[in-house]
Amino acid sequence: MADVGTGAPVVDCEIRDGVGWLTINRPKKINALSSTVVRELTGHVRDMQTDDGVKVIVLRGAGANFSVGYDIAEEVEVGLARPEDWHGALSNNVGLSMAVWASQKPTIAAVDGWCLAGACELAMACDMIVATDRAQFGEPEIRFGSGPVTLLMPFVLGQKKTMELLLTGDTIGAAEAECLGMINRVVAPDALEATVDQLARKIALTPLITLRLTKIALTRAYEAMGLRNAVNVNLDLAATLNAAQAPEKTEFVTLVREQGLRKALDYRDSRYGALT
Repeated sequence: MADVGTGAPVVDCEIRDGVGWLTINRPKKINALSSTVVRELTGHVRDMQTDDGVKVIVLRGAGANFSVGYDIAEEVEVGLARPEDWHGALSNNVGLSMAVWASQKPTIAAVDGWCLAGACELAMACDMIVATDRAQFGEPEIRFGSGPVTLLMPFVLGQKKTMELLLTGDTIGAAEAECLGMINRVVAPDALEATVDQLARKIALTPLITLRLTKIALTRAYEAMGLRNAVNVNLDLAATLNAAQAPEKTEFVTLVREQGLRKALDYRDSRYGALT
């Protein structure tokens, strides 16, 4: 489906040499994950599960950023209020991340620039992450009264750093993310596509049945640790959290409606000031 503002497709899909490249194509919106993007990405990922011509799936963003996460302006415009309304909307978002997580084809996130909130979750749902040295990761949504939707970070980073990041809303650079085991490697921006392409092609040399059964085994191992149950429980809590009222959240939403998202984000960030 095309973007309303540009007429270009919101998700580009290209298959070359056994690798499916899915590109979030909303660079003017910093590749925000609108409901249309979520729906189309989910569909492409699921379609690739049955396409034997695809052995590896790559997710990336157009331009100089991966994505800033779910489209806040769209959520405010829709006017979700009740927990049950939020639960339905958030289920679609979780559905995308878990479709990537449970993919029987290996998945790689190619990350440049911002990788925040729901986009950070989407990247963590991938089996591997290759990032540029200017990439930034985090889930700052707690700062305006929201929270993680797909609770993957505890399984990726462990308890202490997850607590710090999810309770402060801080972001971390690619070098720190690599040290923490969040990402696989850091490269220069102009080397990102070639590095990911080489990695994907190397994986694609493995027989498809081997890749599929190995992915199933690894997915089941993490789910035996409680990953899927934690995600499902968090979805229920996230619906309640997003419907909860707080003065800071009310001010944020009012600013989005009356003055635009940029003003709301400036208000959010100004509250943290020198502590950021």
